[in-house]
Amino acid sequence: MTTLLTPDELEAALRTIGAERYHNLHPFHKALHGGRLTRGQIQAWALNRYYYQASIPAKDATLLARLPTPELRREWRRRLIDHDGTEPGTGGVARWLKLTEGLGLDTAYVQSLDGLLPGTRFAVDAYVHFVRDKSVLEAIASSLTELFSPTIISERVSGMLRNYSFITEETLAYFAPRLTQAPQDSAFALAYVKEHARTVEQQQAVINALKFKCGVLWSMLDELDYAYVDPGHIPPGSFRPQDDR
Repeated sequence: MTTLLTPDELEAALRTIGAERYHNLHPFHKALHGGRLTRGQIQAWALNRYYYQASIPAKDATLLARLPTPELRREWRRRLIDHDGTEPGTGGVARWLKLTEGLGLDTAYVQSLDGLLPGTRFAVDAYVHFVRDKSVLEAIASSLTELFSPTIISERVSGMLRNYSFITEETLAYFAPRLTQAPQDSAFALAYVKEHARTVEQQQAVINALKFKCGVLWSMLDELDYAYVDPGHIPPGSFRPQDDR
């Protein structure tokens, strides 16, 4: 990239990345929502995704410590509250555990991370380290996958309720608040990026940050697909479904 984009052109470039690289295009995602996975495969998805969900507030805390103004810190602190809650049993991470419980997984086992795929751990840790080590601008830009999450949430909830008799609305309660939280979060992040990416180099860094984050989410599904769908090579020590009916 050699030409400075206008803020609106930068937004268009970011949205194009989502249209081309967001993980709603992944075959595992399509199988999950299309009713083509077994209960055990869905358990594996939920267990591995828990590590991502539980790492989000840790990721956000590393950024919060580097934000230079009270206004920015208040905005980002809200994300921590959304995920960690204000007391035990509240917040997005607790709601994700309700999902894994509803799928028949033992909560202590999920939280232990004993069954985690190595590739999941590697991808999520890479994201946490990216936000910790990169500039504030790049860290905020990496969150812009939330621009595209309302679409995938709608597909996920409707598809899973329609196609799996063992899944209920209560099981999927995690997703309802995200339909309002994610647009609020992404609107702030997008406005920040459009205002502060003022050079060609900064705009390229923003674009690269979003590509990186899309790659993190895509690689997590690659790992699940390889281990639990095709060819089905589950690494030693990782979760092994007991009921694939």
